[in-house]
Amino acid sequence: MQRRIIIAGGGTGGHIFPAIAIANALKKIDPETEILFVGARGKMEMEKVPQAGYKIEGLEIAGFNRSNMFKNLLLPFKLLKSLGQARRIINEFKPQAVVGVGGYASFPILRKAQGKGIPTLIQEQNSFAGKANMVLGKKAKKICTGYDGMEKFFPADKIVVTGNPVRGNITQSSVTREEAAQHFGLQRGKTTVFAVGGSLGAKAINEALHPLLASFVEKDIQLIWQTGKPYFETAKTAAAAYASHVKVFEFINLMDFAYKAADVVISRAGALAIAELCVVKKPVIFVPYPFAAEDHQTFNAQSLVNKKAAILIKNDDAAAQLGTTLFSLVQNKALMEQLEENIGKLGNTNADMVIAKQVMALIG
Repeated sequence: MQRRIIIAGGGTGGHIFPAIAIANALKKIDPETEILFVGARGKMEMEKVPQAGYKIEGLEIAGFNRSNMFKNLLLPFKLLKSLGQARRIINEFKPQAVVGVGGYASFPILRKAQGKGIPTLIQEQNSFAGKANMVLGKKAKKICTGYDGMEKFFPADKIVVTGNPVRGNITQSSVTREEAAQHFGLQRGKTTVFAVGGSLGAKAINEALHPLLASFVEKDIQLIWQTGKPYFETAKTAAAAYASHVKVFEFINLMDFAYKAADVVISRAGALAIAELCVVKKPVIFVPYPFAAEDHQTFNAQSLVNKKAAILIKNDDAAAQLGTTLFSLVQNKALMEQLEENIGKLGNTNADMVIAKQVMALIG
């Protein structure tokens, strides 16, 4: 019997890359499995999923807009339309199981699948569950979580703590520190900081780093700075005078190289970023994005801070505190080793396979 599975969700790299990792694991278990992705039209999954070799259908759906209330007027119509599109996709593809990875497109598809009695599995990446997943969780067969202690959001008997899937090119990377340094034009043997704000960049991190560039040169510390598109030109101009120590990039595809080159990482606290940092075992300063749904990035980061596995600076405090915190961390070898050891304990390199086996078990 050929298995047919839908994987629904997306919106950001944080949802898409784990979804592709799960799809790859399903194919490893049974290469004959047919997988269809369902995403939101106009979002990055429509490009990234076909690049990974999978078919995708797009729904006309958008999320709740927290910054512009007018844009929410069309939401009920878009939701109704996407529910109709979801019904058509399910009727045509006839999946035996549906996986929701979070993001706009997962709700309509899982809702329709549950209405038809098709078994569903939710992959909840964050330590604070989203509202849509909490609703869907009531009828889901299994809920795979990235964090423990999720009983406050979901029925305890459905939860499987799997950790979050990490891209294979990071878990299986064999790049050496020398190759990584060479790739970014860095000098070998010097302390290196990697600052990354997710696929779209992070305003607070970028604006806090800008006035520190001269200090990097003075202290002989190198910086790999992924700015995201909006800040790239500003950063490039600012860094021109400090090019010996500061390397600016709009976007970095070879994340395994960047992690390998770094002694310390400054990062947002999305679930994917955290899962990757646990696997690569790097001391990290988190600056959580405060406008993420239910402020889940702060909860994610706090759960690591509680285990002495990370440092947290609030978004609004980044300008005042990032420099002091970073430069004192780099000098405190004992603290760096403690953070490295504790974050490494949370690393999970086979979450994708554990989740894939749970999906296959739903089909039988």
